[in-house]
Amino acid sequence: MITSERMAAVDRNAAAVGVPRKQLMESSGNAVARAVRETADAGATVAVVAGRGNNGGDAFVAARFLSDYDVTVHLLGRPETIGTAISRENWDALQQAELPTAVVKDSESLDLGDPDVVVDAVLGTGVSGAPREPEATAIEAVNDADATVVAVDVPSGMDADTGETPGVAVDADRVVTFHDVKPALADRGDVTVADIGIPEAAELFVGPGDLLQLDRDPQAHKGDFGRVLVVGGGPYTGAPALSAQAALRAGADLAYLAVPDTIAETVQGYSENLIVDSYVGTRLLPEHVDEVLDRAAEVDVVVLGPGLGDSGDTLAAVRQFLAAYDGKAVVDADALQVVPDVDTDADLVCTPHQGELRKMGGPGAADRGEAAESASGDSGAVSSEDDWRERADAVEAFAADLGHAVLVKGAYDVVSDGETTRVNRTGNPGMTVGGTGDVLAGATAALFSTLDAVPAASVGAYANGDAGDRVVDEHGYGLLATDLLDALPAALWGDGDE
Repeated sequence: MITSERMAAVDRNAAAVGVPRKQLMESSGNAVARAVRETADAGATVAVVAGRGNNGGDAFVAARFLSDYDVTVHLLGRPETIGTAISRENWDALQQAELPTAVVKDSESLDLGDPDVVVDAVLGTGVSGAPREPEATAIEAVNDADATVVAVDVPSGMDADTGETPGVAVDADRVVTFHDVKPALADRGDVTVADIGIPEAAELFVGPGDLLQLDRDPQAHKGDFGRVLVVGGGPYTGAPALSAQAALRAGADLAYLAVPDTIAETVQGYSENLIVDSYVGTRLLPEHVDEVLDRAAEVDVVVLGPGLGDSGDTLAAVRQFLAAYDGKAVVDADALQVVPDVDTDADLVCTPHQGELRKMGGPGAADRGEAAESASGDSGAVSSEDDWRERADAVEAFAADLGHAVLVKGAYDVVSDGETTRVNRTGNPGMTVGGTGDVLAGATAALFSTLDAVPAASVGAYANGDAGDRVVDEHGYGLLATDLLDALPAALWGDGDE
């Protein structure tokens, strides 16, 4: 089963792995035509009622495959307002082939005649809410026709995810949906799921389609996109500052740091954009936990670990914090080794490289005598690209046992919560430099403010690696972790070149 939002992402990811939307539309249209042929004999009259989105484009293709039927395509609106280039191309193909078409500029002028079959391609899966005109009147005309109705992807007027029909909706006799069943169709017996050639890679590998989740409401207010608290520092100062700055670059509205007062001035000096709130001491201790928990209660996500070190009393404080905390947290660096032994109600994303994963009790490539460097965040032994499927299976099993999402950094990053597993291929060997994992942790935390664990970690890994690729493309190897900060926004939201 797949939601409309996820389907849009998979479509875009398919193009990124070499299967363009135009090819998918050709397959979708062919599947609709096949359903019409199974519904009525050659020579039957078919009325195609098409909107101006890709749903209509699928129907334009279907009309070309029904040359042995009496087909008329009714376009709801002017051709110049067709919303996508591939749908316009397929509309133009109908004109070049001189197939019967009708442009419906006024809903009152729609005349379907007396068809044997109506193809409903008025509205697609990405549309919600009550249909407007001319779509509402067109849906009524479809329902009034004494014909078998074949709906494209989902009956128009029905929410593909919820099944709700807030206004008029098509009463379809048959639905041809693509790639996987939509939630609203799960209990219907009249649904055909058509394989349109979307490869497994479009769902498994994180790609540009996953960035569609980052669209923002233009009416949003300060705080809607996350407040992040980085709990780190003591032995080190740069790591927590990198994480906090990355959270801001990845879209968080505010970034706070809870650090020892002995390093607070140094950490503040990294950027005026950071809000440093120190506690007394030289490193995190159990006596600081209540104070840090109070601060954590005021934010959306905590980053726990960057620069904390691994002294016994600091790890005891991490253990105490996690045992009491019930919010969202990204756990990184030395704090990771504590997670398997703590009973916590927190929603965690753990971000180990392979060496840290082994310390957590997880699978390790070094156990098989292999060693390499991480291509997407900090050094550590990782397995090679060639065995990523084996790694993905092992990480999925470990995450299921751990009970938390994990993002295992490597040449191929693996993200899993034990049920859903994604693999990321962005990044390069230049990112073995220290600090890139701190950037990843901060970016993931910002995304975790508005997304669930696996999507946040997946997009975080993709954007962090893509930022590194952009830096290396421009400057070559020798990048610094700080270079990723400026590249993160373009990696997440584009820079006009795509």
